[in-house]
Amino acid sequence: MGVAQDRGRAGEALAAAYLELMGCRLVARNVRLGGVEVDLVVDDGPSRVLVEVRLRSRGDYGGAAETLGPAKRDRLRRAASALEQQGVRHPRVDVVAVDLVATGAVIAHYRNAVTG
Repeated sequence: MGVAQDRGRAGEALAAAYLELMGCRLVARNVRLGGVEVDLVVDDGPSRVLVEVRLRSRGDYGGAAETLGPAKRDRLRRAASALEQQGVRHPRVDVVAVDLVATGAVIAHYRNAVTG
């Protein structure tokens, strides 16, 4: 496994730990829905949430949250639609951005980041 994959998995683990601390229950990791791989699936109270984790080790060209492009947004919408077809009502799509800085990591949680 490469360095980028190791960092990606570590970022997902950090995001999962953060969400659990915030009261969410981890349901699945790296699951395929509608042909789309979703990093994390959690329950946040009554809501089922698909979570895209974005990790950035450098801030030269913007933060981690800024790396979520239109194509990925469309894929996440497709995954949410597939979840609805399985009977989940109104799934939410969140983004957890992890920016590595000199003093550690900065986590930002964007609820309902991908809509419609």
